[in-house]
Amino acid sequence: MATYNGSSFIKRQLDSIVTQLHEGDEIIIVDDCSSDGTVEIITNDFKEINIRLFVNEFNLGSVASFEKAIKYANGEYIFLADQDDIWLENKVEIMKNSFTHETMLVVHDAYVVDGELNILNNSWNNYNKNTITNNIILNFMKNGFTGCMMAFKRELVTKVLPFPKNIEMHDQWIAQVCMLNKFKIVKINLPLMYYVRHGGNVTGMKKRSLFVQIRGRFKTLKNILRYRKITKKE
Repeated sequence: MATYNGSSFIKRQLDSIVTQLHEGDEIIIVDDCSSDGTVEIITNDFKEINIRLFVNEFNLGSVASFEKAIKYANGEYIFLADQDDIWLENKVEIMKNSFTHETMLVVHDAYVVDGELNILNNSWNNYNKNTITNNIILNFMKNGFTGCMMAFKRELVTKVLPFPKNIEMHDQWIAQVCMLNKFKIVKINLPLMYYVRHGGNVTGMKKRSLFVQIRGRFKTLKNILRYRKITKKE
């Protein structure tokens, strides 16, 4: 989990996670220089929980903070989490049971809710018109993978890290690496969490200019081609 000034939400989110932990499980949190008491809530309210907290010396941003968290994770399965969502009580069990020997990544759906937890839509994938597929071309055109709804095996870490310096979305990169390596991806068509959209940002989609969209796709394409070149040499 990456946190930044999430004091209004972090306790609620961690409460929904810790009830699903088993012996040996851990929570990795990288805080990106919060100034609102987020770190204090984590350290004071969850003393008995196996939480490894790392506080950045300076602001790294979301992508780099998640990279750091993934790097420090020791578990067989790595779940990504945002600070302000709420996991449903069966999320971990259902996702872990969805892994087979061949499966490398599992992704699920979510209820879309506002800040008061009123349900806006029963399916984030329908709401955001996500296409979850192993087709890298379709993913290149529009990313359908949402990080906080993903879990993957530890073996994938050496494939996805380090993140390319210019990526805009770590979740898209993780999914693309799976596709490039022809790893099996499993989609769960069930909402396993409340995906919270705050204020006016209820769609989760920021309006971006055509130039910004094209630039983002160009960066993504460069990273894909560079990765393929490196892996072919190996």
